[in-house]
Amino acid sequence: MTLPPSRCRLVLIVPDMADVAEQHALVAKALEGGDVASVIIPQYGMNEFDFQKSAEKLVPVVQAAGAAALIAGDSRVAARAKADGLHVAGGIDEFTEAMEKQSASFMVGGGIAKDRHTALEIGELRPDYVFFGKLDGDFKPEAHPKNVDLGEWWASMIEIPCIVMGGTDPNSALDVALSGVEFVALRSAVFADTAAVSSVVSAVNALLDEKAPRFED
Repeated sequence: MTLPPSRCRLVLIVPDMADVAEQHALVAKALEGGDVASVIIPQYGMNEFDFQKSAEKLVPVVQAAGAAALIAGDSRVAARAKADGLHVAGGIDEFTEAMEKQSASFMVGGGIAKDRHTALEIGELRPDYVFFGKLDGDFKPEAHPKNVDLGEWWASMIEIPCIVMGGTDPNSALDVALSGVEFVALRSAVFADTAAVSSVVSAVNALLDEKAPRFED
């Protein structure tokens, strides 16, 4: 088994698709493209029952590829699907509750850290990671500059890892990586062209291998 690269790594966010089977196949194909640290699985518009059924099929696919499967928002689904972690997309109260109730069972991370104060509040809870941006916040080719700036500030002074949401252009991953953060999240940048998901993941990893700064051991 190869060790993960000592530079910014890719996190995938599962796209919102009506056809669940196609969604799962795309994620599996993307994971064939190279190193992926984790996959965040949002509920989108599904009810809890359908989300659980979908997660129970998708989580093993993610884990078989060596990535961590993170369920967004529903700890019961995370437990039933045997996921690795829970991604909290709400505010500090929701985050506090999740840490109190779930951190012994799962990785817990996320949060909507819109500013330094909120980020530090989340950090005081000692989550496994902090997320800068929104799971569906990839509206432009580039990553949101505010999120990149927050990630750079955080990574320079806090040991807790952070994930910064990238843009719709796969090359936005490098701009995020150059800020010094540990992880970059991509959604549309990988999944918009369904015929190219594997090659996009491969290309992003090659770009990060070539140009992303290395972390000290």
